[in-house]
Parts: sequence; C-alpha cells; structure tokens
Amino acid sequence: MSDSLPAIAFKVDVDTFVGTRDGIPNLLRIFERFGIRATFYFSLGPDNSGKAIRRIFHKGFLSKMLRTRAPSMYGVRTMLYGTLLPAPNIGEQLPGVLLGVKQAGHEVGIHCWDHVKWHDYLSRYPKHAVEKELGEANTVFEGIFGSRAGTTAAPGWTVSADSLAVQDSMGLAYCSDARGTAPFFPVMNGRRFTTLQIPSTWPTMDELLGENGITPETINDQYLQLLKPGLNVHTIHAELEGNALSDTFVELLTRLAERNVRFVTLAEAADEFGADAPLCELRMEYIEGRAMPVAMQG
Repeated sequence: MSDSLPAIAFKVDVDTFVGTRDGIPNLLRIFERFGIRATFYFSLGPDNSGKAIRRIFHKGFLSKMLRTRAPSMYGVRTMLYGTLLPAPNIGEQLPGVLLGVKQAGHEVGIHCWDHVKWHDYLSRYPKHAVEKELGEANTVFEGIFGSRAGTTAAPGWTVSADSLAVQDSMGLAYCSDARGTAPFFPVMNGRRFTTLQIPSTWPTMDELLGENGITPETINDQYLQLLKPGLNVHTIHAELEGNALSDTFVELLTRLAERNVRFVTLAEAADEFGADAPLCELRMEYIEGRAMPVAMQG
C-alpha cells in the first residue's frame, strides 16, 4: 500500500485558548463532513501568546506577522494573553472541548504545557526543566483522557537532545517533532534516540501565505503540486484552518478527495511507513517562512 496511492496525514497543532475553544469544533465538523480522522496535539497549560512579541528581534518575525495578517487571523485578545491580559489555562478551562476530539474518533497527543515558553527557551532548558514541562502536560492530559499520552509534537518543531531523551523515557509510540521527507529515528549531537519520528513533509499555511504572491485563493495549487506517492504529512493549525482560513482548508480537502487520496492518522502512518525507518541526523535549521529554526531531518 505504501507505494501506491498517495496517503496524507493531517497533524493538527492547537496552540492557543481561542484555537481550542473555536477552532477545534470547526475542524471536527469539517473532518466529519469528509470522513477524515486526524491527529490533534494540544497545548494544555497557560496561553501566553502575547509574550511571543519578544521574537520581534528575530529576523523575519515582523515580516511574517505582517504578510500573514496575524492580528486578524489570531485575534487581538490572543496577542495580548500573558501580557496585558491574564493567560487563560487551556486544559483547566476547556477539558470538554479536548475530550470531544477523542470522542469524535480522532487521535490525541501532547503539544506542550506552555507553547511560547517551550518554543522560545528550550535551547536553554536543563533536562529537568524539559521533564517538568512534559510532566505537567501529561498530568493534565491523563486527567482529561484517563490515560497517558502516546504521542507528542514539539511547538514550532523545536527540539533538543534532552527533549528527545525525555520523550524516549515516556514510552511514546512515536513523535512528530520534525520537518522532513519520511519516518526516521533521530540522531542528535551524536546521540541515538529510540522514538520514531513522523515528520511534517509540507510547509504550513503561515509559511507560504504572502510569499511569491501566494494568497488564500492560490495556496491549494501549491499544496497539490507537493502531493507525492507514499506518505504526505500536513501540519495545520486550529487557529488558521479551523477559523479564518477554514474555507480554504475545505477547498483543499475537496480537491484531495477528488484525487482519491488516502487519509490516515499519524498512528496509522507509523504502522504503515515506519517499519524500516532509518537513522537520520536531526538538526535545528532555518527554513523559508519561519523566523526561528526548526528541527530538520538530515
């Protein structure tokens, strides 16, 4: 099967309180309409999105905010959480929304405890701080779903050798922390790790919009050009595809369905495509459309 029709897995990153509250229900309705099961990764602690303003000193961050029209896409309140407005606690305030994802038949996992904190400071974390972040998230996850998480996906594709080691210690089935081409087992800083990685193979909407004249009306043409035999993994965001750009996402699903694409969860992708996964170097590198480095499969 893995060499026949293209398969596509949707990895849904849920970064914010509003993305959880509003974006998730919208995506559940869309996926139900198309008969698709996806893999959702939840931010489970405080939404400190407003603190991301510190990234303004990173090259490309301000231009990204402008070309993607971030204030209108994410909402002004979200961009003030953790600064002028108190940070709402996502897992504490919206457990029913999160549980509804699993009840609808989708796969669920951990994105993070504090999205901005992990994304911006992981490189400075000692190992015990990584354990604390994932431990707090797992405690909330277990309280909502009644079991420990079987998969995680790092915010902003931001990893370290210590974060990979902590994931190994959690007994996860697989992770989706990287960008790349096919499933692999990571090697970082000379250390080998045992948790399978299922990388995202397509760029995200916020990386493409506004670049080279790409608009919401033309972005799906770009995605269809990227569709290849074997496994395709597309990371979407509850804040974009589940809200402001939901019509664009529905059009993408319509066009993919017309091509008889197979839709799979990441767990199904791990089973089908991960059996002979090689060892690959994993490095933090800059890519087009992102102001901060991401974990790249070598």
